[in-house]
Amino acid sequence: MKKRRSTGAPMTSLERRSVSALAGVFGLRMLGLFLILPVFALYAVDLEGNTAFLTGVAIGAYGLTQAIFQIPFGLMSDKFGRKRVIAAGLLIFAIGSVVAAMADSINGVIIGRALQGTGAIAAAVIALASDLTREEQRTKAMAIIGMTIGLAFFVALMLGPVLDRSIGVPGIFWLTAVLAIAAIVVVYKSVPTPVASHVPVGGETSLKKQFSIILKDIHLLRLDLGIFCLHLVLTAFFVAVPFTLVESLDIQRESQWSVYLPVVLLSVIAMVPLVLMTTRKKRIPNIFLAGIVLLLVGELIFTFGAQSTIWFLPGMVVWFTGFNTLESLMPSLVSRLAPVQNKGAAIGIYNSSEFFGAFLGGVLGGLVLGLYGTRGVYLMSAAVIVIWLLIMLPAKPPKLLDTRVLRFVDLDSQSNSLAAELSAIDGVTEVIVMAPQGVVYLKVDSELLLPEALEKYETVADN
Repeated sequence: MKKRRSTGAPMTSLERRSVSALAGVFGLRMLGLFLILPVFALYAVDLEGNTAFLTGVAIGAYGLTQAIFQIPFGLMSDKFGRKRVIAAGLLIFAIGSVVAAMADSINGVIIGRALQGTGAIAAAVIALASDLTREEQRTKAMAIIGMTIGLAFFVALMLGPVLDRSIGVPGIFWLTAVLAIAAIVVVYKSVPTPVASHVPVGGETSLKKQFSIILKDIHLLRLDLGIFCLHLVLTAFFVAVPFTLVESLDIQRESQWSVYLPVVLLSVIAMVPLVLMTTRKKRIPNIFLAGIVLLLVGELIFTFGAQSTIWFLPGMVVWFTGFNTLESLMPSLVSRLAPVQNKGAAIGIYNSSEFFGAFLGGVLGGLVLGLYGTRGVYLMSAAVIVIWLLIMLPAKPPKLLDTRVLRFVDLDSQSNSLAAELSAIDGVTEVIVMAPQGVVYLKVDSELLLPEALEKYETVADN
């Protein structure tokens, strides 16, 4: 048996180029989705056939179709090739953007937004990133792609109102179509073509069995509920807040960028110490609960302080601090808690929960806005957060495990003995040997695993 390559090795130049290009592709696509969030609700007032309910549907429509088509697009990428499916998804997204740009009725925009979500390329992008990176670099690759999505969100909050002032919402939709076409060019010009598609861990396990395992894991289900609630209140936020800024605080549509810019920057600064505290695992449950409480406090300030800039704008900082903390924390928790062989299924269910939450937030937010106004939307969101908090408070914190990847040559003949040997090490809770790929996945409890326990597997010379 030969030595595995060091897990601490940096990315190769090919991996860096691949991940950077894919992060750019996905970032451009998400930027296109996010740009209209802070400006659409006010724009929709003048559309033919508009109601508050239909405004919410238009804002959240992409979430429904994205949740529905995410898994089919991933499966099609296995059959027809990653790049083709990604390009097709981006083209559909561009068509949806054009439909929304040309629409003069709310129904036309809803169709366009639904088409945007139909181009659900997330699973195909992640699969292509897996094809182009080594096992030990994939967590880093996913983190880079995730950070790019977060950056796209923050840029969209600040840039959306500025673009609305200069080119209007139809112009923003046209711009998103251009961004999607640019992303297709990046896919073919900058993203390398993999020699062969990566077979994910657990790839031989049926999808039905994988999803069954994940849906029985109470800790993962709580995270699925969490991301569902988080994006429900996020979409509802953008249904109501633009109206509060105009009607209660006299901050007009073209000036709202001057609100989002300092709010986002201050919330990121406030989030940093909370995220840094999560480096100690014992603090993670408390930081998680703190994020939910910050969301709740923000919604209550919105409800009772909407008439005062002194209250409402700090409330936005509090709300976004909670949102940013939870948005950055939950994906890493899913990765840590998911069984090695079913991580893809766990992430798929988690992402679908996020998109369904975004859709329902738009629908409920629009419905409540029409019936009870912005205060009703804030109270509805507060109620959702209270339910989430009550579910999480009595929950026993999960044991957070880390994933280690060992790479060997000639595993076939010794896979059983190696699995038994590794399983006997204190702190190793799960061993998955993928002999054809020459890879061993470990789930380890870093608090129990001695630093030298895996040393011989990491340092033994080639035979």
